[in-house]
Amino acid sequence: SIRRTLSPANLHRSYQNGAGFSSPSHKFLPNGNSKHSSSRHLPLLFTAVNLVYRKGWRRSLCCCLFFFLIGFVFGITLFGNMDTDVRAKDFAFPELKPPHVDLRLDDQIVNSVSLGIHTRLQEPKEVDDSIGPPLKQLIVVTPTYNRGFQAYFLNRLGQVLRLVKPPLVWIVVEEKVASFETAEILRRTGVMYRHVVCTRSPSEPKDRGVHQRNAALEHIERHKVDGIVFFADDDNVYTVELFESLRTIRRFGTWPVAMLAPSRNKAILEGPVCNGSQVIGWHTNEKSKRLRRFHVDMSGFAFNSSILWDPKRWGRPYSNPIRQLDTVKEGFQETTFIEQVVEDESQMEGILPGCSRIMNWHLHLDTSNLIYPKGWLLEKNLEITLAIK
Repeated sequence: SIRRTLSPANLHRSYQNGAGFSSPSHKFLPNGNSKHSSSRHLPLLFTAVNLVYRKGWRRSLCCCLFFFLIGFVFGITLFGNMDTDVRAKDFAFPELKPPHVDLRLDDQIVNSVSLGIHTRLQEPKEVDDSIGPPLKQLIVVTPTYNRGFQAYFLNRLGQVLRLVKPPLVWIVVEEKVASFETAEILRRTGVMYRHVVCTRSPSEPKDRGVHQRNAALEHIERHKVDGIVFFADDDNVYTVELFESLRTIRRFGTWPVAMLAPSRNKAILEGPVCNGSQVIGWHTNEKSKRLRRFHVDMSGFAFNSSILWDPKRWGRPYSNPIRQLDTVKEGFQETTFIEQVVEDESQMEGILPGCSRIMNWHLHLDTSNLIYPKGWLLEKNLEITLAIK
């Protein structure tokens, strides 16, 4: 510290209150002779009071500074040094970690739950059809005409098709005109259908189905309907499994069909003999094996519809329309048609391994001379009769 020489003028100076006061410079020295040497800050405060009375007009300002200094000094003296070292970690939130969970599936399986009722915890899950490749569309062609069992046949076939998974389109062909009764049956089945009319009049009744199937083939070819074509006559009996199996066909598929013998007292088979999915022979008899190339029933085969409107895809050397011929004898329509689609058995696929299951039956029911029993006829309205009773 630096000591200053005291001025004589200030040494013997008297103050207004009559009290002698030592030089203020001594109050800041560490070894001063002041009466209040025990306090280092009190001389400064009294000096400020002296200045207030000396300056007069600055008295108000000095009062404010005086009380400010008092608060500042006592604040430091009482509370000591402040820790200003504030770190970010002091305000950081605690790290929250989820508890450890053991994900072993063996410990999470619930074997039984008692709910007061009988429940099955492990039931087979339903297969989601949206997963995997889309199913092939089935194109079912059915010729029909007005006869005694027509409504029964169409309703029976329609109910079977209703159980088949979509996509499926049912092409029903009538001759001359689309009847209202047939259209009403088709609407009630709930199956997506197309009602086609064959305008060509057959010269013989046996050619009726030939022209109707050709009308359906022309419709498929013109509109390029993609799918598996299957000729399903309305008087045959089919299983749902057969229609689901048709979706496995790539080009041409065939399977055996059970039918009644002419004596109608036993059933015979007509169709392929298979080794796995390979066709190696045919179920036939001595009479027909020399005349027919392929021994298949009309409802015993199906093929890819693109063969009709995209022959280059299948390597067909000619592009003539594939149709059934009305110039051949009855019973040879199937083999002459198949010869236009495939060359031999190597291009065929046996449906189901070994072709060992019968999935449809051809009954050959003749309903042309069908006469209803007399008791079935009602002379009066049925509702009125029931109301009277």
